[in-house]
Amino acid sequence: MNARSAVLLGSAALIVALGAVYILGGDEDRAAPASGEALAAVTVPPLSGAAAEGAEIFSANCASCHGANAEGRAGEGPPLVHVIYEPGHHADGAFFLAVAQGVRQHHWTFGNMPPVAGVSLDEIARIVAYVRTLQRANGIE
Repeated sequence: MNARSAVLLGSAALIVALGAVYILGGDEDRAAPASGEALAAVTVPPLSGAAAEGAEIFSANCASCHGANAEGRAGEGPPLVHVIYEPGHHADGAFFLAVAQGVRQHHWTFGNMPPVAGVSLDEIARIVAYVRTLQRANGIE
């Protein structure tokens, strides 16, 4: 690794760390959220079509960890309505893989996500439509 790459990597790590402190509220005086408490405030727009169907599938298969509206749950799972999951960083295919194969912990400290059995590719597509609709409604493009 050359010096420029090292500086860029170090800068990127600092930006990510500062962003995490800002996003997750680095205020040491504030108590940690109680287990199961929502981790983000999510505006839910009117839903129709695949997004509305995805909301129902999400509720049945994902909400126990990721929250009713993908806002995350303390001690359970991360918010999917979060800049980390924007399409430019986690493309739709990442959601398909996560549901089908599970995911090793890499952005958060919730532990590994196991695969979700019994969810078809069509259902995952509808879940993705729901999550992307929530993201857009909350300024995540």
